[in-house]
Amino acid sequence: METVFIVTALVGLLALISAFVIVVKIRRYDSGNERMREISGYIHDGALAFLKSQYKYLAIFIVVVFVILLWAIDLKTALAFVVGAVFSILAGYFGMFVATKANVRTTAAAMHSQSRALKIAFSGGAVMGLCVVGLGVIGIGFLLLVFPEDTKSLTGFALGASSIALFARVGGGIFTKAADVGADLVGKVEAGIPEDDPRNPAVIADNVGDNVGDVAGMGADLFESYVGSIISAVTLGYIVLGRYGAVFPLVMTSLGIVASIVGIIIASKGNGENPQKALNLGTYVAGLLVIIGTFIVSYLIFDGFQAFFAVAIGLVVGILIGRVTEIYTSADFQSVKTIALDSVTGSATNIISGLGVGMFSTMIPTLLIIVGILVSYFVMGGMGNPTSGLYGIALAAVGMLSTTGITVAVDAYGPIADNAGGIAQMADLPKEVREITDKLDSVGNTTAAIGKGFAIGSAALTALSLFASYAESVSLKSIDLLNPMSLVGLLLGGMLPFLFAALTMNSVGKAANQMVTEVRRQFREIPGIMDGTGKPDYDSCVQISTKASLREMIMPGILAVVIPVAVGLVFGAETLGGLIAGAVVTGVLLAIMMSNAGGAWDNAKKYIESGEHGGKGSVAHKAGVVGDTVGDPFKDTAGPSMNILIKLMSIVSLVFAPVILEYGGLLLKILN
Repeated sequence: METVFIVTALVGLLALISAFVIVVKIRRYDSGNERMREISGYIHDGALAFLKSQYKYLAIFIVVVFVILLWAIDLKTALAFVVGAVFSILAGYFGMFVATKANVRTTAAAMHSQSRALKIAFSGGAVMGLCVVGLGVIGIGFLLLVFPEDTKSLTGFALGASSIALFARVGGGIFTKAADVGADLVGKVEAGIPEDDPRNPAVIADNVGDNVGDVAGMGADLFESYVGSIISAVTLGYIVLGRYGAVFPLVMTSLGIVASIVGIIIASKGNGENPQKALNLGTYVAGLLVIIGTFIVSYLIFDGFQAFFAVAIGLVVGILIGRVTEIYTSADFQSVKTIALDSVTGSATNIISGLGVGMFSTMIPTLLIIVGILVSYFVMGGMGNPTSGLYGIALAAVGMLSTTGITVAVDAYGPIADNAGGIAQMADLPKEVREITDKLDSVGNTTAAIGKGFAIGSAALTALSLFASYAESVSLKSIDLLNPMSLVGLLLGGMLPFLFAALTMNSVGKAANQMVTEVRRQFREIPGIMDGTGKPDYDSCVQISTKASLREMIMPGILAVVIPVAVGLVFGAETLGGLIAGAVVTGVLLAIMMSNAGGAWDNAKKYIESGEHGGKGSVAHKAGVVGDTVGDPFKDTAGPSMNILIKLMSIVSLVFAPVILEYGGLLLKILN
């Protein structure tokens, strides 16, 4: 068994070495002229300044939770929590650092060919993907070597990853969307200047936000999803099948990393004239390699193919959810075109149409998740052994995220391409360069939505398997919906994602108001901005986004950690079970609706900007910009946070299960 742990860690090291090799290659590419390097430097410095400020807050949080875990649980869990938190921070930091170096090189490459620009942007994203999977399996393998036979301590690692992911996603999301909304509403709609115009005071903050939210925040998000799925499978597997049950998901994870590296190589050598096809090819090849490897490993370990079917259905469902997401968010399909057409009659019809698309888009992914749950449950013998069936669901989540390396690479490519377009605009490069970066960026919006689809689908499966581990820990056999205490938990849990979404949306709104006020002030008070003779104060806008995001991320993050423990202590283990169940249902549906609606609004705007329905400056374009500003916090702040929320509450419940089992139900004890 120790050999498997060592091999797992070594495969993680291989991923990090591969990332380093890619970084060396990226650094060798041309970084453009002096103006391009100056703009890239502003973005790089602003992103690093934000992360340093954010990490000061997170350091305090890590120390406080470490002390609580040390006092309430044990030293192993507390140490694992710190490792998970630090590795989550590192995954986001490494990816963002490289992304801010790849953006200007992508712009320079676009001056020569779209194929070269795609390669560099995707290579920058690949570093993020390889860091996520590499650090994830190194952390898990290391903890299993240090604490052999103790899968319980792994829950601390998952808690650390989930906690940091929530703060990173919410904080980064508020930063980027406050800047984006301020830049679009005042710059595009009021002043009538193009996107990423250097005359816009919020333009640097907007491009910084792409990195701290869509790269660092997204990296921490998918790091949490990845390690959460592995840990839930290892924990349940050890309970159900002993060592073999714990070993199988680790072997699968190693296969997935190797398959992702192969997929990244293939995608980077694909047809640059069709970016979507090149990226899809790499993803599908990686998925096929995982399926072939799983078929062999399942037979070798279990002398049968039940585990293979569980993993395969998870991977297939993940790919199908990604495909469905593409149908609802890509301008190549009818949903986005319908929103663009409805924009001709104004902002109201644009908003109505986008909401309709988002709501309707929940149906097929939900049905696919249901199929994944049922197939994985029953193929692992769920009828006779409920716990082994739940292990099958955990394996389906591992299968869905087995190719996380390339999934994150494709996702992180988007904001790099977006930044490249911003640099092209601010450096006043030929319009042909911007046309190439816009095409890459449009594909990036779809790939980002697909990545969110994977994260949301796996969140449902992982949260369910984590809930099964929680139920085992507190000896909870069922949840009685005729019991009012269970209904209390169910209703509270169903409400929480809406409360969480409201807090994050309002936070973006407040920060955006400050940004709009500041941009208007600068246009009004700084002479010469509009004719190019006056220089905007970019730093003040960066500071507004930084301060607002750090201030507003605290409450949602604390609530997600405190509420499950409070409910368990006050109402008891069964009420907490109802809370998790309710949160999973509404959280998954809200996440799908918000992510898809936001992606559709964004690409509808870009579809109009391509010349449809009057093009830039038309009534439809102004409506499209308004829809996009609503969709931005939907898809990049509130929506993606949902999947972290439901898993974080599940893992908090699991970690504090011993405390809840011993001291929970204080209200019932008082009443009785």
